[in-house]
Amino acid sequence: MTFVATWLVTTVATLVACTLIPGLTIVGGSWAGPILFSLVLAAVNTGIKPIIKLLSLPINVLTLGIFLLFINAFMLELASFISRNLLHAGVAIDSLGTAILGSIVISIVSSIVISLTGLKKENLS
Repeated sequence: MTFVATWLVTTVATLVACTLIPGLTIVGGSWAGPILFSLVLAAVNTGIKPIIKLLSLPINVLTLGIFLLFINAFMLELASFISRNLLHAGVAIDSLGTAILGSIVISIVSSIVISLTGLKKENLS
């Protein structure tokens, strides 16, 4: 149930980000694209992101955590690439700036949805 809740929250956040940010384009259907993209994003964040965060720890310390924005943007780009090329549906991202802005919006909207629904972050991971 916690994976499904995380998946739904990420899907809602992705839909909001695609609506607000002009460089994020839904590919493969207005609902199927964000649903499949958020599924791939959850898998990427679970499998690859911890390794990347560990390897980039020195840069994160030097930049006081600002480099995490680039890691989140890279995870969005990777999830976009995988979902569009393997599943033929997802979210197309125009540039690195769009990916950074998208990761910020998805994080903020996810936090708001989690707080409004009463879900706790530690129960979702």
